[in-house]
Amino acid sequence: MKVLFIGGTGVISSACATLCVERGFDLWLLNRGKSFRPPPRGAKLIRADIRKTAEVRSALARLDFDIAVDWIAYDVGHVKNDIELFKNKTAQYIFVSSASVYQKPPARLPITESTILHNPYWKYARDKIACEEYLVEALRKESFPVTIVRPSHTYDRTMIPLHGGYTVIERMKKGKKVIVHGDGTSLWTLTHHKDFAKGFLGLLGNDDAIGESYHITSDELLTWNQIFQITAEALDLKPRFVHIPSDFISRFDREWGSSLLGDKAHSMIFDNGKIKKIVPDFRATIPFSRGVREIIDWYEADESRQVINEKKDRIMDLIIERFESIIKW
Repeated sequence: MKVLFIGGTGVISSACATLCVERGFDLWLLNRGKSFRPPPRGAKLIRADIRKTAEVRSALARLDFDIAVDWIAYDVGHVKNDIELFKNKTAQYIFVSSASVYQKPPARLPITESTILHNPYWKYARDKIACEEYLVEALRKESFPVTIVRPSHTYDRTMIPLHGGYTVIERMKKGKKVIVHGDGTSLWTLTHHKDFAKGFLGLLGNDDAIGESYHITSDELLTWNQIFQITAEALDLKPRFVHIPSDFISRFDREWGSSLLGDKAHSMIFDNGKIKKIVPDFRATIPFSRGVREIIDWYEADESRQVINEKKDRIMDLIIERFESIIKW
């Protein structure tokens, strides 16, 4: 099958692209060619900016695809543009949404694909919900062949799944206090991008997936205390954690607060029964204890990757200082 990835060199899509080629798909990547992740050998490249419609229309003028996947659509304008570009050019369009669209806080667990979509805390999630609603309407009115996929917190070796990235690692190394939101006991799911790819590939060209939505996650459940502790153990460090309420963090860093209150502050347990039913061989097999070792090795292999965000570091210091000044009574 002939597959087009819009993007294709990101954290999640890079693993899917590699597996596509390995499994014999005729893979094409449409992107600007600016990612540090190289495309897999065997993929065909179309150099274009998806936000420039005329440029893309010209690049795709003589091409049709069995499947088109947009990894970088974030608002309704983006999916409207995709519908115009691909309504007569593909038999399946896959929109990569986000598991953050599910109700926050969740009324019940585990999360299934029928869980209500509602997130008043995070604009990113609300925009993804709007995209999904628009695409479902296009399916109803125009028979646009959409499949919706909702990744949760998916990482590769280049992505430290802690707010602040390498800044948090550096704080641990220096013996500085590290913020863990809430009391650290909420349950979370981290998914290695290679595990995600195994589930995702089973949806490509699958007629039963048209008109359906799927989340694809690991079944490993970890508390945030465990996530931070496993990271510290991979560094052979004994960290100094300080637990601070998410709404307190939000007062100092609205972006961080939105991602907490709109997603990470809540326990999120996913029922992966639906993806396993349509892709029977899907199993996530890479635990975070192994994945974090890949992350640490990648960062330690090259000092230029060890970037410290001084602004975030100062904000973390400020949050800790203000919080501890209040709780000393």
